[in-house]
Amino acid sequence: MNLSRYIAGRLSGARSDSFTASVTKIAKFSVGLGIAIMIVSFAILQGFRHEIQAKIFSFGGHLQVSKFDTNNSFEGYPMGTSTGLEDYKNIPGVEKLQPFARKTAIIKTEDEVLGVVLKGVDSTYDFRSMKQNLVSGSVMEFNDTAASEHVMMSQIMADKLRLKVGDRLLFYFIQNPPRVRKLEVKGIFKTGLEEFDNVYVIGDLRQIRELNQWPDSLVGGYEILLTDFTQIDTVASQVFDKMNYDLQLEKITDTYAQLFDWLELLKRNVIIFLVLIIFVATFNMVSTLFIMILERTNMIGALKAMGATNGQIRGIFLHRGLKLTISGLIGGNLLALAFCLIQDYFHVIPLDPENYYMDTVPIYWDWRIWVGINGITFLLTMLSILLPTLMIARIHPVKAIKFD
Repeated sequence: MNLSRYIAGRLSGARSDSFTASVTKIAKFSVGLGIAIMIVSFAILQGFRHEIQAKIFSFGGHLQVSKFDTNNSFEGYPMGTSTGLEDYKNIPGVEKLQPFARKTAIIKTEDEVLGVVLKGVDSTYDFRSMKQNLVSGSVMEFNDTAASEHVMMSQIMADKLRLKVGDRLLFYFIQNPPRVRKLEVKGIFKTGLEEFDNVYVIGDLRQIRELNQWPDSLVGGYEILLTDFTQIDTVASQVFDKMNYDLQLEKITDTYAQLFDWLELLKRNVIIFLVLIIFVATFNMVSTLFIMILERTNMIGALKAMGATNGQIRGIFLHRGLKLTISGLIGGNLLALAFCLIQDYFHVIPLDPENYYMDTVPIYWDWRIWVGINGITFLLTMLSILLPTLMIARIHPVKAIKFD
């Protein structure tokens, strides 16, 4: 049996009331609590990021192509289906194109009046993100013969207008001549983002084409969905090179810059916080090994007198530190897993949706982050405990044995 490992195992059987045993427990607790806080922090941070991004993407693709226009109107100029992006499937990172158009309208009920923007989409629209925001009803249904009379609106609008799923309401479109459409509420959603909930109603693109007297070849623009949102800058550059010269390209990160800047600020704060936690955990581990070495000075001197090398003695304390680190990591991972499971399934920690855009703390499961956090913590901790073992070479057998 390896001598260093054997002696390290014997040291772990120290009396539970000894000073070393107490310090050892503190070291385990420090590593365990630190790793648990780091995992939970990243799970919540990623949860915020994915939840808010999904809400934003439910109203707009990652990229948006529209007619070049200096006017800031919601409606904009129409564009044809010839964009230069007909072969978008050959652009790496592009998943799909989906057409849309916008038109301002006034909703009138018996008691209330509300100005909105009707966003028209067709059957190719990706409703996956929108389904997560549904409060009641369902997403829109399209037919092949005529424009759908279904619309989707936010919970805020429905409350203001005192509407529910299945109710019919009048949309007044201010144009020459004015037009009126009677549409039915098919679904009610809630994103918590006022930029969308107070403005947009989702309807059929063909309704807008009929109102504007557009042929089927005209749309208000195209939303581009990407396979990997993190590659948005690279894909945007490729799309820009291919599209026609009279079109403009907008990134969702620029359109809603304040939301993405807020997410970046959260990420930066969490990283600073985690660096401090790792520092405290490694410092506690270093302190623990220093105390172990000082308390075992006589033993170190005796082992050297019997011919043990500095490397063998250093290995004893490295094995001891390794065992403490692994014990702390296991305990911390179990604690983090329990917290994340409870929060994800039972939503025990609520949030104010007016400030955080959601009503409960979100949890995002990404095992790559878990492995990465554990790997970095283990590596830094093991590197840090090399420092106290260097003092073993400075311990002389004669002085150490006489110390007692």
